[in-house]
Amino acid sequence: MGTVVDDAASVEFHAFFERHYAELARLAHLLTGEADTADDLAADALLALWHRWDRVRASEHPVAYARGVVANLARTRIRTAVRERRRVALFWAQREERTENPDVAGVVDVQGALRRLPFRKRACVVLRHAFDLSEKDTALALGVSVGTVKSQTSKGMAELQRLLGAQGAPRKVHTAMARTGTAGGRDR
Repeated sequence: MGTVVDDAASVEFHAFFERHYAELARLAHLLTGEADTADDLAADALLALWHRWDRVRASEHPVAYARGVVANLARTRIRTAVRERRRVALFWAQREERTENPDVAGVVDVQGALRRLPFRKRACVVLRHAFDLSEKDTALALGVSVGTVKSQTSKGMAELQRLLGAQGAPRKVHTAMARTGTAGGRDR
């Protein structure tokens, strides 16, 4: 059972939340350009404020403090996304091998199917099968755990198999990527 001070702090925080949540979400949206991310960042910021509510409510400008938390969370989210994109771009730029007489239709099918995969699944499949990276190297490149690489690669390949309508999806992926000049890999 809470004390009178705890109840008063809870009521005060609830009022703060009601007054400022929309504003904080709008700020996050303008900083990141993503509506879903904005809601998450505003909620994360308010959770952080709740954990420090005694200090925040004693400050002269609690709304300014909240805006700073949102800005820092948005900056972190943007930096993480940029780092992830750079890691993947580095691997795409490393190889420039070409194959004679490419199977253009097969390449187009595989590339179209890859574009339909969510980013992380696509990145895991490409790094594992096109660049022949180990699970550990793929995890390092994407900044995720080896378990995530295993899971996302497996789910990505299952989705590709469904999209391509063939039992030989790994072979098609290897062949298509080898023929587009990215690199052939072997199934591990």
